[in-house]
Amino acid sequence: MRSEEAKKSLLYDYYGALLGERQREAYMYYYEDNLTLAEIAAELGVTRQAVHTALKRAEQALESCERELGLIAKHEAYEEALAETVRRIDVILRDKVRAAGIDEAAAKDLRRIKKIIKELDI
Repeated sequence: MRSEEAKKSLLYDYYGALLGERQREAYMYYYEDNLTLAEIAAELGVTRQAVHTALKRAEQALESCERELGLIAKHEAYEEALAETVRRIDVILRDKVRAAGIDEAAAKDLRRIKKIIKELDI
């Protein structure tokens, strides 16, 4: 399970561009730079309450984007599908090639597919 901080960072990575400028600034200062509400307020020339409100609205907006679009969930499902494909290729190469169930040309193709998947670097 991903930590709450990691989740917020991932949400920002995917959907941060959709936030307003103040929300983006407050979010980055708070979650990326680890500034306090008072420090952010001083930096932006607003009250602590304004920073708190901006952060809460930004969090709600980012979570709403993920609920509506599901890009993070889709990406994670894609990564898992690729990992499962690599695991299955490993089983085939380990078990079937040795048992002469697959010819060497097919085994070579499977190794190439595995290499392509690994190079995707997702």
